[in-house]
Amino acid sequence: MPTNLILLTAALISAWFIFRALINVFKTFLSTAVAVFVIIILLNAFGFTPEDLIKEIANLPETLGNFIEQIRTQLSL
Repeated sequence: MPTNLILLTAALISAWFIFRALINVFKTFLSTAVAVFVIIILLNAFGFTPEDLIKEIANLPETLGNFIEQIRTQLSL
């Protein structure tokens, strides 16, 4: 009988930790989704479309590379 009680307690504690982890993941997902939604709404207010944002995200590595090259050129590195 005591082993069943120990297993039940361990299962409840494990379930509680898993539940808390899922709640944290959900909070992170929700806050990220809200932030992206707000960014898209603000861009729409200035006349940009979500497609424009996707294009810029796709070009981000190239843009960062060009930016780093310009800094290196200006600093003579």
